[in-house]
Amino acid sequence: MSEPRDDEPAAGVADAAGTEATGADAANEPAVDTAGKPTAEAANPQAAEDFEGPRRRARREREARREAQARATAIEEARREAKRKALGRSAPETAKLGRGAVRGLKLVMWAAAIAVLVVGLGLLLYFTPIMSARSIAVTGLGVVTQDEVTAAAAVQPGTPLLQIDTDAVAGRVAEIRRVASARVQREYPSTLRVTIVERVPVVVKDYPDGVHLFDKDGVDFATAPPPPGVPYLDTEQPGPTDPATKAALQVMTSLRPEVAAQVGRVSAPSVAAITLTLIDGRTVVWGTTDRTEEKALKLGALLTQPGQTYDVSSPDLPTVK
Repeated sequence: MSEPRDDEPAAGVADAAGTEATGADAANEPAVDTAGKPTAEAANPQAAEDFEGPRRRARREREARREAQARATAIEEARREAKRKALGRSAPETAKLGRGAVRGLKLVMWAAAIAVLVVGLGLLLYFTPIMSARSIAVTGLGVVTQDEVTAAAAVQPGTPLLQIDTDAVAGRVAEIRRVASARVQREYPSTLRVTIVERVPVVVKDYPDGVHLFDKDGVDFATAPPPPGVPYLDTEQPGPTDPATKAALQVMTSLRPEVAAQVGRVSAPSVAAITLTLIDGRTVVWGTTDRTEEKALKLGALLTQPGQTYDVSSPDLPTVK
């Protein structure tokens, strides 16, 4: 066997090059069989695709669906963004609206919880003796006694404070003749406070059964000895609805305290003929109740002058005789 020359490639190298050439062209040339004819897959691409199998086809279909879904999502987002811009809104405002809605929902829930708590507490206090009337405190007492007020209030001990009708209790206490007004308050946890204002005598009148006391409204509220400094009343039918009585009381309540203390008797045969008789015997001609305040002011100055009769029926021309 002869040696190969240096300028001739070795057989192995030539074969390798040939093989590489065949592999490089394989991607561009159709596949052929051993006889040099195209294979069935090269001749029919659809057949080659079918030959890939159902698993590969399913994968391609899933990828196609994903691409279509992503495309649809992008289109929807673009549409919403265009709508927000057209309405003058922005994405951060929408986020703020969502947070505000959450805060509103929390406030509603808290309000509902507080309402339930308050209702429950109210029912507990209303139907149970936890906060009940265990004592009655009375203020404003003078001649009226604590026992009188307690008896008139008629509140059973242990009654829940919320079940007590304070207006009704005040009305019952005000029925006491010497009581002008009454106010009832609940003082938690267990006290009912009654505040009264007693009637104050302004004039008195003699009756066969004794001396009757009348307050500023003309109410005959007691039969008792006349208090010092309270004048006698001379009218035909004294009472809160009698015009002459009301006129006499209006005059008495308009006098200054130092002048009222000097009056021993007030006579009112009519609303136009009121006369005051002082303790020392002097007489004051008052007349009607017109300009009562002005007359009371002028009388205070006139009484400093000596005289027996002081006429203020015309406050513009008061006289002393």
